Amino acid sequence: MSSADTTNNLQRRPSGLRALIVIFLAVHIPLFVYPVFRLCDWLDLSPLVTALLLIPIASSQVVSRWLLRDVKRPLARGLRHVADFLLGLSPILLMTLLVFEFAVLLGLVDVWSAAVIVLGISMTISLVGILFALITVVKKVTFDSSLLTGPLRFVQITDVHIGSRSKAFLEQVIRKVQALQPEFLCITGDFIDASGVAEEELAVLRTLECPIYFTIGNHERYEDLDKILATMRALGVNVLRTNAIHHREDVQVLGIDDHDDARQVEQELVKMEVDRQAFGILLYHRPHGLEAAEASGVDLMISGHTHNGQIFPFNLVVNRVFDRVAGMYQLGRSRLYVSQGTGTWGPVMRVGTRSEITLFEIGAITNQ
Repeated sequence: MSSADTTNNLQRRPSGLRALIVIFLAVHIPLFVYPVFRLCDWLDLSPLVTALLLIPIASSQVVSRWLLRDVKRPLARGLRHVADFLLGLSPILLMTLLVFEFAVLLGLVDVWSAAVIVLGISMTISLVGILFALITVVKKVTFDSSLLTGPLRFVQITDVHIGSRSKAFLEQVIRKVQALQPEFLCITGDFIDASGVAEEELAVLRTLECPIYFTIGNHERYEDLDKILATMRALGVNVLRTNAIHHREDVQVLGIDDHDDARQVEQELVKMEVDRQAFGILLYHRPHGLEAAEASGVDLMISGHTHNGQIFPFNLVVNRVFDRVAGMYQLGRSRLYVSQGTGTWGPVMRVGTRSEITLFEIGAITNQ
């Protein structure tokens, strides 16, 4: 390496560090610092009490995302859940606080009452959000296809995030799936989001009386992917990685690995033989590639990844990143369904969204 290259690298490193610090402060000051200072001021708390509240709250995400990322002990996991709760609470608290800033400014309420009301509203919304995250709802999707010789009934779960979410949550989800009596279950990525998830934690998959088809999401790629795939295969799951299976003669199930490249679906579909005489279902984690799926003759693409923003107003950010965020979209004869996600990432909380198990009931159009 030349001296000029070395100098350039040294110049770039501080610049990158400064950018990271700016982003960190830009997020943390409005979400974690300003609300604490403002509420403590309104409640007339001492500087010492303010500092004792501010330090753990402002540092909670650093602790959760780095120090407690792969912890297994109950106490450490409990601390991480508290930190995740603070992350979910923070945008709700900030928006409510800003509303009452105007109420105080206009003299509609005194500062002490405003602080109590802000905390009460924010905590109530957050607790309801926890219930919405814990209780999955079944979303039914129905349409017809002339390619089917008989009706088709299957279930999609996605973004379950076992690792962040517990074995008990997965067992609850699988009980609901079993009760729907599907022909098969599709898992469209981010099923696991931590390293070291044992086979025993996923053993409930063996209780399903139907085939399971699985494609990886970005979180499996971030973790011990080879071990995850070995575990899923040991549980009898069909892992689809740029390959396809005929579930029955008139139904083909295809799967592609998640990738950051927006052309991933286009690049991988050309490597597979799509049966245009069968009803083709493509499993791909993120909602990119409907155009390529339509060009290849795929009838239904199912995805997740977006969580529909999970907690308002994060959906506004997601809407800027993805053209297709939640629900059904159609292009030509092809459809894309984007699930809001079965589990949650980070806070076990949903505000403005629901945890979803998707039931597809597709009828056969017969020529009379």
